[in-house]
Amino acid sequence: MTVPAFTAIPTLTPAQTPVAPAFCADPQPVSLINSLKTSMLTSDGALLSSLVHPTRGMEVRWVRYGKAIAYTPEQALFLYETTFEADWGDEPGSGLPKKGAFHDVIVPSLVEIFGQSYTLHCNELKHGGATYELEYPYSGNFYSVFFAGTEQNGMLDWHTWVIGMDYSNGKPYIISLLQFFWEP
Repeated sequence: MTVPAFTAIPTLTPAQTPVAPAFCADPQPVSLINSLKTSMLTSDGALLSSLVHPTRGMEVRWVRYGKAIAYTPEQALFLYETTFEADWGDEPGSGLPKKGAFHDVIVPSLVEIFGQSYTLHCNELKHGGATYELEYPYSGNFYSVFFAGTEQNGMLDWHTWVIGMDYSNGKPYIISLLQFFWEP
């Protein structure tokens, strides 16, 4: 089996369709999130690949202002095993570059949030307080996977992953993954 080269694909353009209230009533997006959780917890590349939008791909940002890395469904198939190191942008606070493979940078954070008590919020950028303006940089539908934080850390360890979605042939797919957390 040949691993596809991780060449740049065009950056996603925001969806041109308005946000539909029916999205939040549709059980398919929650099922998609549960499949993403299973994929992350089991390192199932075939499952992850099946969740990525077939024509738009999936854009991933380790941190809200970080570099967006775009993946096709074919590339997503190998994200748990490839050693390709992406440049995810600078880390908050230190400003040091964040570099590493998808399975070393993105997966641990998603596994952590899916392993805690989290809540889902449809088309709401849920957070625990921030020193910056929180913005979802795309138009369209999304879910926030929100961990509220712990009292022992003054709730400053809150954590949110936003999963952007778009439909293809009546089925939702992931078009973006974007992380928010408290920053100094």
